[in-house]
Amino acid sequence: MLNARRPNPPSARPSRRTILAGAGALVVAFRVDPKSARAATGPNLADVKAQPNAFVRIGADDTVTVVIKHLDMGQGNTTGLATILADELGADWKQVRTEFAPADAKLYNNSLMGPIQGTGGSTAVANSWFQLRKAGAAAREMLMAEAAFRWKAPVSEITVAEGVVRHAPSGRQARFGELAASAATLPVPTEPRLKDPGEWRLIGQTVPRLDSVAKTDGTAVYSLDIRRPGQVTAVVARAPRFGATVKAFDAAAARRVAGVVDVVQVPTGVAVLARDTWSAMKGREALAVTWDDSTAETRSSEAILAEYRERAKGPGLTASGRGDPQAALKGAAKVIEAEFTFPYLAHAAMEPLNATIERAADGGYDVYAGFQFQTVEQATMAAILGVTPDRVRLHSNWAGGSFGRRATPTADYLAEAATVLKASGEKTPVHLVWTREDDMAGGYYRPTVLHRVRAGIDGKGAVVGWDHVMVGKSIMIGSPFEAMIVKNGIDATTVEGASDTPYALPAYRFGVHNAREGVPVLWWRSVGHSHTAHVMEVMIDELAHAADVDPVAYRLSLLTQAPRLAGVLRLAADKAGWSAKPQDQGRGLGVAVHESFGSYVAMVADVTAQDAGIRVNRIVAAVDVGVPVNPDVIRAQVEGAVGFALSSVLRNRITLKDGRVQERNFDAYAPTRMSEMPKVEVHIVPSRTAPTGIGEPGVPVLGPAIANAVFAATGRRLRSLPLDLSGVKGA
Repeated sequence: MLNARRPNPPSARPSRRTILAGAGALVVAFRVDPKSARAATGPNLADVKAQPNAFVRIGADDTVTVVIKHLDMGQGNTTGLATILADELGADWKQVRTEFAPADAKLYNNSLMGPIQGTGGSTAVANSWFQLRKAGAAAREMLMAEAAFRWKAPVSEITVAEGVVRHAPSGRQARFGELAASAATLPVPTEPRLKDPGEWRLIGQTVPRLDSVAKTDGTAVYSLDIRRPGQVTAVVARAPRFGATVKAFDAAAARRVAGVVDVVQVPTGVAVLARDTWSAMKGREALAVTWDDSTAETRSSEAILAEYRERAKGPGLTASGRGDPQAALKGAAKVIEAEFTFPYLAHAAMEPLNATIERAADGGYDVYAGFQFQTVEQATMAAILGVTPDRVRLHSNWAGGSFGRRATPTADYLAEAATVLKASGEKTPVHLVWTREDDMAGGYYRPTVLHRVRAGIDGKGAVVGWDHVMVGKSIMIGSPFEAMIVKNGIDATTVEGASDTPYALPAYRFGVHNAREGVPVLWWRSVGHSHTAHVMEVMIDELAHAADVDPVAYRLSLLTQAPRLAGVLRLAADKAGWSAKPQDQGRGLGVAVHESFGSYVAMVADVTAQDAGIRVNRIVAAVDVGVPVNPDVIRAQVEGAVGFALSSVLRNRITLKDGRVQERNFDAYAPTRMSEMPKVEVHIVPSRTAPTGIGEPGVPVLGPAIANAVFAATGRRLRSLPLDLSGVKGA
């Protein structure tokens, strides 16, 4: 027990503690060792030794500023992460603030990604859970120790709640700000006591989002809002076909456009710099560029898919397998053969890609953007600009969506900003802006994918064999992450959700062909799960129908070793009234359940389907994400996943004609309208398991739940996305 005596007199304390106190603020945090973290998931992160750095500052004015190492793209992680730390600290929610961390992988690495700072894979809360709890607990104990010294009281009698430190026996109390500066000079506890769940006051409760007011009144600053002194806007004329390069260009007409200040060639095309965005766009329109298509992708979508079909005739690389599915299928009472296709998909975030970059007086560089892979982005720009990474300072802003697009392994749009600045002589700050058309036609899509499945059941309806082959372009092969993610030619992000299926399939093989077409691809919200979950859940539904068994009961019979999946399935079915299915003609219920990113989600879709189209009336979701840090944010993310994915389920696709992207704006790639949104109900499973993510797991189950509901309503089986009832006969 720490008594009322300081461990060391102030003059003898290490100077680094004094530095941490800076400007009357308490600064403390912990870092998980990346070598241990790579092998650890979930609760195991608690076993990794914590080290001090900087996650929380308590100001003299009592404000508690939580430093957020992840990008908030609208998913609300600033609120969730701040909740974790504030609860352990004992802060009053009204005094909590947040700010984005600088780029510093030593302090702010993503513990589940290794030694890099980045946001993705629904890991923000999962990798920070114990880290932020320990940071808040350590700060709490330091405040308590300082109060005990001042009041000459046993630290065991000191309590902290709602931003106040109290000693009940004497009636003394102090605000955080009164103690912060002195407390910051104390040694940082390496293993502070974490609160029991019964002591939580914020975790598990619905607290107001910290970003709501600023995003409502317009004071939130996005990178598109940045204006630096003397700034010019740059837009780039890029090749209309992926892989093409500039053969020649004539900038004379562009330079005559009012407002245009420069035209420069960069690796990605020709950049026009102007005093405002409109002038830059008009200058680009006046450019005359001749493109060299000798290395370009010139095929249409149909031709690419035809090649996929040919490749799918072979077994491919074995991603996973057990038993002999070929032999099992020969003896099956019934075999179902099915093909599933999925198109390229754009991320189509509300805020198009953009970034501002300038050379500073000290020879370094300042960059303003929504940074999702800070370590990669900083290193990439530094290499282009010829400086060390620490000379490139990243200033993170709110991001108006991403869905994976800002997290490119090549840091593509930020690299482009750096090349434009360099090519223009670094004379003035450059704000690179991608228009909606640039963003939509610029590549880095969810890959187009083809799956072919043969599955069989015996006379009692039990699955006896499942032979599965898919063809798609790997995201990781050829990227800086290949060595870490790709094993024996298998990209884990390509096969996830199928190669590791939780269904008890006695004879199973999943094979994959890595396509090599020239379209740049990238993770899209839920990555491989965005197509594998659809295939697995529609096929399981088909087998249940062939076996004449209720689809929920059939799934449960195959999930005996997956209790959390079975749990959300039962909950969703119960809340949706599965046993009392709609009797209206053309109306049906469909179900799907899937695990992704360590979280478990089931959905029941209530759909009306007729020749005129598909109308989704209601979605009932059940989720198990471990400890629900903020239930309202969880519900919002599931609701958002429905809104985000619904347009891709019903209509959206990116298509190529002779290598040229056909959908270039929201007229041809329409997001979900408010009038289309179904009623969404989200039921959260209570849990004391360490939390997992919810940013992505709501997406994979929507498509198959709707497709299965369409079958229930019409008897017509739709396998591929987007769903299309025209020309599909009954099963």
